[in-house]
Amino acid sequence: MALSSGRGVAYVRCSTEEQAASGLGAEAQLQNIRTLATRLNVEIVAVYDDLGISGGASVEGRPGLMSAIDSLGAGDVLLAHKRDRVARDVVIAALVEKLVTRRGARLVTTDAPDDDSPAAVLMKQILDAFGQFERALIRARTKSAMAAAKARGQRVGRIPFGMALADDGRTLVPNPDERAVLAEIHRLRNRGLALFSIAAELNERGLSNRQGRPWQANFIGQLLSRHPENGTHS
Repeated sequence: MALSSGRGVAYVRCSTEEQAASGLGAEAQLQNIRTLATRLNVEIVAVYDDLGISGGASVEGRPGLMSAIDSLGAGDVLLAHKRDRVARDVVIAALVEKLVTRRGARLVTTDAPDDDSPAAVLMKQILDAFGQFERALIRARTKSAMAAAKARGQRVGRIPFGMALADDGRTLVPNPDERAVLAEIHRLRNRGLALFSIAAELNERGLSNRQGRPWQANFIGQLLSRHPENGTHS
């Protein structure tokens, strides 16, 4: 792996299903990225994430990835734990590579060679193909598990922010704490605050999201789009 110097931008992604199945959450990925940055002699200047978003989602559907790419300058390095964190679709992976290259930067992961030799390009393409195959397997297992849960009378699917699952495992009931946070997000937005400012305000107050992590602007944007009138519908 070639040594570098200068700025590094970290990118973290995991879908809900992947994190539940493997335990490879954002913190574990970020720790591996920090180790990679040390090996490359790169200083991480920013961290972007897309949590709960599939690797098959388009680039436009991943605000964290778009922001990470937009922040890159000539000579910078976009760092990710593995190729499948960037994309689990061969076409999307190729697009990301092209977008990064256009900015004069490069994408480096722990599982792929850091060069453009024919062998390295082939290895990256193989990894991308396996990532797409594994995504298909995860979707098949998830679909099977959801069908089994539905057959047992359990609720399946995402629980909207502001709601919680009742003891019967089927009924949704209001979550007062999350509803209070959602109301505050709308209040701050109505004051004209930008998404980044809202995230900073919530974090300064010591409020965390459902996963116990600091608030991110992209997730607040998703909440506002799902709850345009401070409701609880997904």
